[in-house]
Amino acid sequence: MRFEADIDLAQGTIRCNCSICAKTRLWSAVVQPSAFRLLAGHGALQKYQFKRMVDQHMFCRHCGVRPFCIGDSPRWGAFYAVNLSCLDDVTAEELITAPITYLDGKNDNWDAPPAEVRHL
Repeated sequence: MRFEADIDLAQGTIRCNCSICAKTRLWSAVVQPSAFRLLAGHGALQKYQFKRMVDQHMFCRHCGVRPFCIGDSPRWGAFYAVNLSCLDDVTAEELITAPITYLDGKNDNWDAPPAEVRHL
């Protein structure tokens, strides 16, 4: 599978403590749908949904990698959350300096960070 996304890491990234994000150690950047382009591999994608069945957590049925999530929220509207680990052209320096916003998805409290974030 191949995709392109227009991402400005200086605008921030997210880490969430919900069960799927915590267990997969997901670190993502949120982009608008117009900034995301799936170039190849649509047929290899599978969808996983949980809890409210709103967000679509996509994964490759061949290798299990979770490249992105498709969602809709009051904060961002329609969005793609791109897994930073799937970006081939990002440098360690860009990741080190990218701001992180922590989300308390575990408690459905999207307006405040969780009490503890060191494990995320």
